[in-house]
Amino acid sequence: MASSLAAASGAPAAASTPAEADRPAASRIAFAVTMIALGVLGLVHGDFALVWQRIPIEHLPGRTAIAYACALVELGGGLALLPAATTRGATRVLAVFLLLWLVLLKLPAVVVVPQMEATWLGFGEIAVMFAGTWTLLAQRPGDWERAHVPFAVGERGLRGARALFVATLPMIGLSHFFYAEQTAAFVPAWLPYPLFWAYLTGTGSLAASLALLLGVWPRLAATLEAAMLGVITLLVWGPKLLVLDRTNWTGFFISSAIACGAWIVADGYRDRGWLARRAAVTGS
Repeated sequence: MASSLAAASGAPAAASTPAEADRPAASRIAFAVTMIALGVLGLVHGDFALVWQRIPIEHLPGRTAIAYACALVELGGGLALLPAATTRGATRVLAVFLLLWLVLLKLPAVVVVPQMEATWLGFGEIAVMFAGTWTLLAQRPGDWERAHVPFAVGERGLRGARALFVATLPMIGLSHFFYAEQTAAFVPAWLPYPLFWAYLTGTGSLAASLALLLGVWPRLAATLEAAMLGVITLLVWGPKLLVLDRTNWTGFFISSAIACGAWIVADGYRDRGWLARRAAVTGS
């Protein structure tokens, strides 16, 4: 009871025991499952993850082989995330993989067509996934990371992952306004006023970004954003799993991976109370 009151009031949470630290968090397990699923889909279809992993080179030499290699990285990385003994190695591989995905497949579109919000949306979605793996890596750095990339691990690494997360949420939230009609079309038919839900969820991402930027209840803001992305995944893509369609299944697991990436970032605030305030997103 006392610990619950302390957490609500903003007091730091008690330190974890070694056994608790090695126990896989639900967010890590969920993210691992999504990566495993994406890997399986890639191996079954021998291709990339459709528009989310679109290759800009029309006739890429060795395209199929590269697609299988990416699928194996996703599958192997997801499996290795589960045991504590291999988590660090898995986060290293997945962080590099997602960074390459972000820089090679998403960043060029932003540079070439910056006036198109859809390019920022695509960048932001994968960046949330990368922010999740970056958070995991920052929490479990090895000697190599401490020696060669100290700015990317530990407390500085966590601040970097959080700053990236804050920057990506407007990219996602604004798409609900730029493409309101298209977003509303994804709202389940049984929910009234689809445009309202499109605007509400877009506003939610913008509000979460602002709260994190200003340090207003960051743990609560990040957790609510992750929960919202999870609910959107279940409502929009969940029912479509009943149809054995590659687009539906890929969309579900990509959307799930984005939600889980946000969940991992939110879990990075577990040492803080739900209503604790911080000086800013980059503050301690």
